[in-house]
Amino acid sequence: MESKEELLKELSIIEKWEKGQSGLWFWERIGRLPFKLLDKITPQFIHNKIGLLLEEIGAYIQTGGRYLINEKSLFNMVQKETNQPIEKVSDIQDLPLKTMDKISHELSGRRKNFAALQGASTGIGGIFTLAIDIPAILAISLKTLQEIAILHGYDPNDKNERIFMIKCLQFSSADVVGKRAILNELTNFYQRDKKSDEMMSQLQGWREVVYTYRDNFGWKKLFQIVPVAGMIFGAFINRSMISDLSEAGMMLYRKRKILERLEKTQVPY
Repeated sequence: MESKEELLKELSIIEKWEKGQSGLWFWERIGRLPFKLLDKITPQFIHNKIGLLLEEIGAYIQTGGRYLINEKSLFNMVQKETNQPIEKVSDIQDLPLKTMDKISHELSGRRKNFAALQGASTGIGGIFTLAIDIPAILAISLKTLQEIAILHGYDPNDKNERIFMIKCLQFSSADVVGKRAILNELTNFYQRDKKSDEMMSQLQGWREVVYTYRDNFGWKKLFQIVPVAGMIFGAFINRSMISDLSEAGMMLYRKRKILERLEKTQVPY
């Protein structure tokens, strides 16, 4: 287990990262264009397909649905890394942060490569294969977050945990104002019992998450509409989306784990 000084040092790194999220880059700048304009140039079938994400994420929050992953392969991976028996999620809770971070980065790297391959393969056909890519990238996103959650000792079978993951998903696709609001919400969440039901009411819930995700996700896929050229855009966009999501997920879960450990040592933060 890390010392108090080590935990506080790690926490300062994450807080510095949070402050750095206030900058705008290419995607966010485009996202600030009037949405009516984007709405006009986005094909209706994309709106319809992304609209189905509402039902998909709703089902995921309630039951996990078809997106829940098989934990056994993850347990085996952690067991190989630590030489400790891992039979359930709780066996991971007290592992060193460095171990959690190392395996999380390794798995997120695999997910980014897979997302790029997925985007490239569906980008070949442009508008005709784009409908396949949209639900696929959502599945990769949710599975990536579940892996990060498990590797930090949190169980995706817990409904409250799935809500936390959706907030991570929302954070990764939100604009600057949205990111700040989510960080404030999560700060309140960190300071409460993690099983509190108040997190659900903050979502109002999850429909707003999907609308934000849809608006930011839909126009990015416009670059994939052109056949063949869409292969390049698809690979780049999918990889960057999973990269942003992985970074957000790892940082937010890492902060949560650090604060829990600091609380156990009764260190004010």
